[in-house]
Amino acid sequence: MKLPIDKFVPALLLMILIAKIFPEPAVSEGPINLHTIGDIGITLIFLFYGLKLNPKKLRQDLSNWKLHLLVQTATFLLFPLLVLPFYYAFEDSSHHLLWLGALFLAALPSTVSSSVVMTSIAKGNVPGAIFNASISSLIGILLTPLWMSLVITTGPTQASDFSHIILKLILQVLVPVLGGLLLNRYFGHWAQKNARFLKLFDQATILLIVYLSFATSFHQKLFANTKLLHLSLVILLTTTLFFLIYGIISLLSKKLKFDREDQITALFAGSKKSLVHGTVMAGILFQGITGVGVILLPLMIYHALQLIYIGLIAQRLSRTTS
Repeated sequence: MKLPIDKFVPALLLMILIAKIFPEPAVSEGPINLHTIGDIGITLIFLFYGLKLNPKKLRQDLSNWKLHLLVQTATFLLFPLLVLPFYYAFEDSSHHLLWLGALFLAALPSTVSSSVVMTSIAKGNVPGAIFNASISSLIGILLTPLWMSLVITTGPTQASDFSHIILKLILQVLVPVLGGLLLNRYFGHWAQKNARFLKLFDQATILLIVYLSFATSFHQKLFANTKLLHLSLVILLTTTLFFLIYGIISLLSKKLKFDREDQITALFAGSKKSLVHGTVMAGILFQGITGVGVILLPLMIYHALQLIYIGLIAQRLSRTTS
């Protein structure tokens, strides 16, 4: 059976390899600053994202509050609370950046496009998936940095001015989203018509950010002490976290007596995390902090896992329904 994984995951691995071999462009102060290009790309990603948000579609499933409450609670409360004790237990270890990355993963919003697509394949509640994925992205702009403020201001990363980080996040993420949302009535059709191009633009920007993050980490030799055992533990951690969340959401959705469509939406939207928001927010939240590539490692592993497993589940469910 063909695995439901597109070319983007191998492209991510390729960018890490390139960052390992050629880290110099990421730290060069030449006439072309890749970090500035990345910042511009981030702003455009969220402007285009706002253009694709249709206010009418967001209102379609507003009354299904139990579904929305479960998804958002799992995304922004259950995930972080499961990881936070482990972060505090290991924050003074030599691998605190990996645990910081695990907490960052847990605090992120749900992914948008793949949640909706896979919910549709599995014949779940698609309007509910659209609503929760979209609202999650907006809520995450505020809640993700709030969760990280618990450790960034007191932990080993020591950010000196967290209010500046919040301001930059608002200007670079929230303002473009709101601007795109306001322009939806004029350019929304254009955004939908050119969705494939916009997706490629998003992915190209993410690949650039991944390269910059890992190249800087390789240049500073931050992976020197990350051995195969530690990488294996990260994979085990992310895998355990995924299946634990998936099982809890499955149990709660049955206790709440969701129908089949809402159960699928709760599972798919509530167990996923956004690589787009993760790569973007990492560059803002951890600006000036060495080791962003290390911090992103749990998220990238989780991203590949959720694509493969949820994709397989979606295909199986599509075959078992008439």
